[in-house]
Amino acid sequence: MPVEIDVDHVARLARLALTPEERERFRRQLGLILEHAEKVREVAADDVPPTSHPVPRSNVYRPDEVGPCLTQEEALAGAPEVEGGRFKVPRIVEQEE
Repeated sequence: MPVEIDVDHVARLARLALTPEERERFRRQLGLILEHAEKVREVAADDVPPTSHPVPRSNVYRPDEVGPCLTQEEALAGAPEVEGGRFKVPRIVEQEE
């Protein structure tokens, strides 16, 4: 059963100026979207809980252990510019004076 959409009303709410061709195209597209959503609703069973993934998922964490790391000099060795023992980067935030 086709679903009727008041595209003019939706366009006004979204503050969109639509041409007659766009109105007709969106009327068809929105109707199809709502028909498909209705089919999904019909298939949904009360005994099936809603899920975000079809397969259960969980985060995999590794232990936070201290390991070998670079010295400050080694880390800064390849930097284009260094200032005060740190990487020097271009300023991205302007300060108001």
